[in-house]
Amino acid sequence: MDFLGEESNEFGLSCLGSRALAGELSAADLYRRDHRGTRLGDRYTAFGLDPSDVLTASGWARTRALHRYVELHVEQGPLLEERDVPIGVVTAIAGIERMLATFTGRPDHAGTMPMGDRRDALVAAAEAVLTVRQEGCGAPVHGVATTSRLVSEPGSPNVVPGNVRMQAEMRSVDVDWLSAAQRRLTEEIRLKAGAYGVDVDVEWSCDNECRPTHPAVHEVISSAADSLGVAWEPVPSGATHDAVHIARLCPMGMIFVPSRGGRSHCPEEWSDLSHIAAGVQVLGRTLVELDRRPG
Repeated sequence: MDFLGEESNEFGLSCLGSRALAGELSAADLYRRDHRGTRLGDRYTAFGLDPSDVLTASGWARTRALHRYVELHVEQGPLLEERDVPIGVVTAIAGIERMLATFTGRPDHAGTMPMGDRRDALVAAAEAVLTVRQEGCGAPVHGVATTSRLVSEPGSPNVVPGNVRMQAEMRSVDVDWLSAAQRRLTEEIRLKAGAYGVDVDVEWSCDNECRPTHPAVHEVISSAADSLGVAWEPVPSGATHDAVHIARLCPMGMIFVPSRGGRSHCPEEWSDLSHIAAGVQVLGRTLVELDRRPG
């Protein structure tokens, strides 16, 4: 299967195709707006798709009894290469919580307003960026936190920033940590912003919940690798995948192959042909075995 829009976008949603197929794309989602004010539904229309048809895509899946779903993917991280293991059998796909924080300070002349009298929204946002990083670094098992965007206004070199919009996210397969970290971040960001006389509004949205792979599919994949004499290890996925949403329709599993240097989403992203071939072999053996199993 080939799905539209797996990567995240300015509307705060990933995996648009599989999300629609699984019935997880809502009418409210079509009214999500990007930073230019464009609605997601309008973007579908510009792409040549009727938004109402997108919302009914799940009807296709409801008329079919999907047996199993297995996805082969590059790891996009360094674990397999560091351990010199050619195959990763995914244990769970991380949940993703995204944050939009709006800092409201006061614009003033940058040359005449004394430092101690300023309500600098960008300084408060800078503190928040470091707070996000600190939270991710403190995850006990598996967790990351990233600030991806800051938009400062008015953006003039001689004006103290009065307004800043900040986008960040947290990911983890540890559901308890993810929930607690979300609360801690909200409180800490508000507390630190207040010390600079800056108000902050924090909004959270869930891109996807943490999704374990199905134990039976996991077992078939690992057995397939064993039967081929290919070494494997269980690994979590910090990246999201279409498998998260298709798991609503049937049991799912994932196979990873190494990424050189753990690099991804950059020109240097690379997986060796030998690793890709091993992944395809394990996928093929897995599909044959799953096809033999009833129900």
